[in-house]
Amino acid sequence: MEAFMHEALRVLVTVGKTLHSPFMLTAFVVGVVFRLLIYHTVKRHEWFGREFERRVSQFLTKEMNRKTENVSFYVVTKRLMERTFYETFERRDNERKKNPDKLMLTSDRLFLIKMGCAWLVHDILKQIRFLKYSMQPPKLINITKNTFSKNPAFNRVFGLIPAVSTNDLLNILPGLFVIGGIFGTFLGVMSGLPELGGMDLNDPAKTKTIMDRFLLEISLSMGASITGIFLSVLMTLVNTAFNPERLFSDIVDRFENSLDLLWNYSHSNEVPMGMKQFDENQDPVEALASAALTQEIDKTRGHRLVEDDSQQKSA
Repeated sequence: MEAFMHEALRVLVTVGKTLHSPFMLTAFVVGVVFRLLIYHTVKRHEWFGREFERRVSQFLTKEMNRKTENVSFYVVTKRLMERTFYETFERRDNERKKNPDKLMLTSDRLFLIKMGCAWLVHDILKQIRFLKYSMQPPKLINITKNTFSKNPAFNRVFGLIPAVSTNDLLNILPGLFVIGGIFGTFLGVMSGLPELGGMDLNDPAKTKTIMDRFLLEISLSMGASITGIFLSVLMTLVNTAFNPERLFSDIVDRFENSLDLLWNYSHSNEVPMGMKQFDENQDPVEALASAALTQEIDKTRGHRLVEDDSQQKSA
């Protein structure tokens, strides 16, 4: 049994010394790649969130001097989210037609960008549909956070690899590099120690040769610790520069703030009968034209109601 343990330990030291450096470097490269992929996946949240925030701001600025009466939170949110979706993807399609870019098309498909944005619109509208309107705003932050975190396209890399658990592993990778470096140093020490058994105090030349080889082995094994510390520092910098958690928090705050502004602008949360459901597969040009026509009809109807009220009051 003891002989077996010694042989197993010898194999471990030999194999470990051979594979240690390639394994550490490979782990670093894979870690950086996955960190960038996760960051880019979460970045799709920010892209759509910024577009929605910009349209909400434009809408409220236009309505500042002519606020419409009896505005439904669900209706105005639905229209702005649909407009954001159709306009952004129509613009991307037009840019692709002018300058065909296979890389952009591949990126859209790999990261499921359109699917993720469509799922986001569907889920937000589904959750705000049944909110009871009052002067006290509902917990829109919880709705927003829950919707973003459960988006199947945005919380998985390529729609397959869980982003949260992978991100947790990448967060502890710098510490693992330090441990791996120390482990490599011990492997080098263990590899050099058996040679000391061949020292003969009666043969100074041979003893010096053995000690020189042992010290060289130790110095080389210390390089493993240095490599581990160096990779740990680099990985920490990468994790800090491309931090998806900070980005996610900023996205949720932006989106929730936009919804909160629309809630304060609205007068109710009524859902008109027969209101058409959001269709992400509809042609953007047709959808935008239909939305613009509906908006003009609503404005005309609103102006007529105001005129009728004023005439009744004057009569």
